[in-house]
Amino acid sequence: MRHLCALLLSATLLGGCASAPQDPSGIWINQAAIDDAAEGGPLREALLAYGPNLEWQIDTQRQVAIASNGFELDEGQLHGDPASGWQVDFYGDFHERLNLEDDQLVQVQSASSPQQRFVRATRVVAPNAPQGSSFEHSLYAAYLGGTWTITEGSGRDGLVRFHPDGQVEGLPGADRYALCLAGDCAAMSGAHDGIWLQLGEQGRSWLFEREGADLRVFEALNQAAANEMPDYRPGQLVWRLHRN
Repeated sequence: MRHLCALLLSATLLGGCASAPQDPSGIWINQAAIDDAAEGGPLREALLAYGPNLEWQIDTQRQVAIASNGFELDEGQLHGDPASGWQVDFYGDFHERLNLEDDQLVQVQSASSPQQRFVRATRVVAPNAPQGSSFEHSLYAAYLGGTWTITEGSGRDGLVRFHPDGQVEGLPGADRYALCLAGDCAAMSGAHDGIWLQLGEQGRSWLFEREGADLRVFEALNQAAANEMPDYRPGQLVWRLHRN
């Protein structure tokens, strides 16, 4: 009888361990959006098709989960649920559910969000990098990585390299760049893709179009009144670049 009780207790304990949710701690990025953008089409279309969340950072020890959409960070309280993975409770009675399926983190479809899938980030970023940087660096490498030749505009025939950390080499008048992913810059650019170019402390917004291996950068003309939010439309073509 004692032997039978011991076996039953062991089975109960093992069953309880088996039903516990797997640990999703770490940084997860929206690789599907990156892969779609890397095919060489409009960036905003890829982000809208596979967004809105672009990165999750999860810490089960602190019971914290932070979602980034490329502009805002939403921090929620993380709770394990043996029956259905994990739940994230956000301010304002807003919830998301997360599951681990093989090597992917799945954000379950909810009333406010579609189902989304994420993979663990593999690109190393600086320890003090802002949250969301893992997705951003991976996107920059896939979307603008490699060597580009200026085929039209200032610096013609020169080589340009966009680095994953936001540095750019060879583009006249710029040493830093940032792609517009969401938020105010997206609202101001409408249906167009936007990029911020900066030299030292001075920078400005530009618009661009990507078609395969060709990248065209335009002046951003503001059609709004002085007391309104900027409303940018493409102006003069400034650079045409070709990816080698």
